Amino acid sequence: MIRVLLADDQLLVRAGFKALLNAQPDIEVVAEAADGQQALAAVREHRPDIVLMDIRMPAVDGLVATRRITEDPQLPEVKVVMLTTFELDEYVFEAIRSGASGFLVKDTEPEELVRAVRAVVAGDALLSPGVTRRLIAEFAARSKEPADAGTLSELTEREREVMALVGIGLSNEEIARRLVVSPLTAKTHVSRTMVKLGARDRAQLVVLAYESGLVRPGWLG
Repeated sequence: MIRVLLADDQLLVRAGFKALLNAQPDIEVVAEAADGQQALAAVREHRPDIVLMDIRMPAVDGLVATRRITEDPQLPEVKVVMLTTFELDEYVFEAIRSGASGFLVKDTEPEELVRAVRAVVAGDALLSPGVTRRLIAEFAARSKEPADAGTLSELTEREREVMALVGIGLSNEEIARRLVVSPLTAKTHVSRTMVKLGARDRAQLVVLAYESGLVRPGWLG
């Protein structure tokens, strides 16, 4: 079973998500929280596979809670997906930089929510929809100057190429077609790149691709 924790200060939002997710044969909502502090306590108690975390909550907000979860060495397997009312929420890029595996708009279609939960637990990041690519490009363009490209010195040329393709939002299947290799080979290159750079997941690999200067926002078109 995929164990989910819902963190949102709106009871109706939590109730709707809970009913939808609990109706799935492979998903169970194990806990709920109305603010970031409750979410942190519930994560440590229940150790869910994934947290659906609202960005704006009272007391401790979702951004702070996400950072504390992803930086906790005792919670390496817990994935966080941010919930937002607006597609271009000003805090989403910072949330991804802090370790979130992606974001969902609250009015997303029910089947998309279920698909997203399964995808993140399987190790994918919610970075393929066009709106997410635009968001990352927008906030990457506003962020600090690119980091020293020496951070990529351990990567092979092929791994740099793969990382750049991940950075512009391509899936493993799309990368495989672009490089004329098998999807398994593409996935292996992505995994090795993440290990070498210490990236928690695919979302952080995208952030590193921008921050290192390997990918520029304008590449997204």
